[in-house]
Amino acid sequence: MISRKNKKRIFLDYVSITPVAKEVSGAMAKYSAKNFANPSALYGEGMKAKEVMKESREKIARVLGTRANEIIFTSGGTESDNLALLGVFEEIQRSGLWCPISQGQTSGAKFIPHIVTTRIEHPAILEVCKEIERRGGEVTYVGVSEDGLVSPKDILAAIKENTVLVSVMYANNEIGTIQPIKEIGKAIKNWKIEKLKNSLKIKNCKLKIDEKFPIFHVDACQAGLYCPLDVAKLGVDLMTLDGIKMHGPRGVGILYVRTGVKIKSIMFGGGQQGGLRSGTENVEGMVGMAKALELAENLRQSESARLQKIRDYGIEKICQAFPNAKLNGSQTDRLPNNINICFSAMADMPAPDSEYIVVALDVEGIATSYSSSCQTSKENSSSYVISELGRKNCSASSLRVTLGRTTTKKDIDVLVKALKKIVM
Repeated sequence: MISRKNKKRIFLDYVSITPVAKEVSGAMAKYSAKNFANPSALYGEGMKAKEVMKESREKIARVLGTRANEIIFTSGGTESDNLALLGVFEEIQRSGLWCPISQGQTSGAKFIPHIVTTRIEHPAILEVCKEIERRGGEVTYVGVSEDGLVSPKDILAAIKENTVLVSVMYANNEIGTIQPIKEIGKAIKNWKIEKLKNSLKIKNCKLKIDEKFPIFHVDACQAGLYCPLDVAKLGVDLMTLDGIKMHGPRGVGILYVRTGVKIKSIMFGGGQQGGLRSGTENVEGMVGMAKALELAENLRQSESARLQKIRDYGIEKICQAFPNAKLNGSQTDRLPNNINICFSAMADMPAPDSEYIVVALDVEGIATSYSSSCQTSKENSSSYVISELGRKNCSASSLRVTLGRTTTKKDIDVLVKALKKIVM
């Protein structure tokens, strides 16, 4: 079926998944060859596994600029996002602690937890928000500019006195836009300071307002390879990372939880990881995740610079070849490996279908995508992210090309040649 069967296939879907780096698989193999014990066991092998787990946490903490006890290991980005959002919501519901500061409210007034997020988040955030609404919570979905960027002012305007959490994706998985996380974090911090001043005027509060709410969560799964991850400098309280997005092991993710932030576990069992994530720890995966993060930190600047040149070359070549094509998302505030192109309709022919382009490119030996991998499994697989840019006509006629550590300019040349056969 594939016309280029005797040639090397070209993989250009590194946003959906990345190959495990040889350094990562090597570190995991080295550990598993020596030890397989349960870190909760009291005998020597178990204690050794516990020590390896501790070392992995410390390595990750150094990259994030935080402490080892603030790192929770999960099964991936989706679980980390669920734990962050549901964990905060359920903790508030469980504790019932709240100090109303609205005029006319009393300390016994019913409190409805409010969450602020954006309309272009990953389904792992948006679907959890829908569940929170079903459980009685309130969610505000903030829109974005035509370039796919979130305004800190719009986030701030959406925060209310009952806002307990703000969740904003660091870098979008479809259009690659990098959000102003540091500026949003600063705006939230200033809002909390003002709230603290106001709360000091309220007597007999069930909860002493300090500076905890709203908690700031960032889904950084797509940002891990290319963006700074120092949580203190970013001003975040919770951060999600996923091994499969950064040349790490499958089935391993991270949730950074700042000291003082209380979240309720959404899993029940043996109480591992401080009671936040029960289940026998995947020590081998932790070793791989630590190595992947260290490798990403070491390669961040050089690989970002290399890929940005290829990305810009690709955008230029595609737009030259197709005058009706246009870039989705900001060209400047963008991941260095992301190209998302809309093929709009021409006078004598309709816009090509995204799914058709992806399948036809696959026949040519090139792997690409057109929306979130989690979205393509749904009945309506057109891109809600691109629709939010005000480009509804592009939501079903766009192509996402994402580059990786093995991508070259020659791969782009092959892609453009194949597109000319398919789209024209």
